[in-house]
Amino acid sequence: MDLLELMRTRRSVRKYKADAVSEEDITKILQAGMLSASGRAIRPWEMIVVNDKEVLQKMAGCREGSVKMLKEASHAIVVVANGDATDVWVEDCSIVMSNMHLMAHALGLGSCWIQGRLRKAEDGRDTEEYIREILGYPGNYRLLAILAIGVPDEEKKGHELEKLPMEKIHYGKF
Repeated sequence: MDLLELMRTRRSVRKYKADAVSEEDITKILQAGMLSASGRAIRPWEMIVVNDKEVLQKMAGCREGSVKMLKEASHAIVVVANGDATDVWVEDCSIVMSNMHLMAHALGLGSCWIQGRLRKAEDGRDTEEYIREILGYPGNYRLLAILAIGVPDEEKKGHELEKLPMEKIHYGKF
């Protein structure tokens, strides 16, 4: 599958089968994240891999309205960054998340980006504070997002290239 087709067919998956994702596939997803571009090659990110079902259950309360897909996920990869290392940590970690999202799809897995930065947990705390308490990352590290990963238990139709809003593309000037 070429890259455009992979991007066209990648969809957020929120329902997973009970099947475990192999460690080999998780390693490939992590490698895709580690290969991400980074401003000045600082690579401020760190990734925390979670596959303990009890921890995933606790993490599911990290957002208002809950993110129930974490309860069914085989794994979650939490992407944090040293906020003191660079002023573009958000952009750098977003590239990591995108690369891992695409790799999961390329492997036939489902994944869902769960935004953590600037969000609130069910208990009213910041999502970042909530997840930090569970996973214990240092105070100068900032949460960007969590990637839920599992064997998909839903199938979604890919996007149609003909329906892309091409009017949003401008040449030369706006």
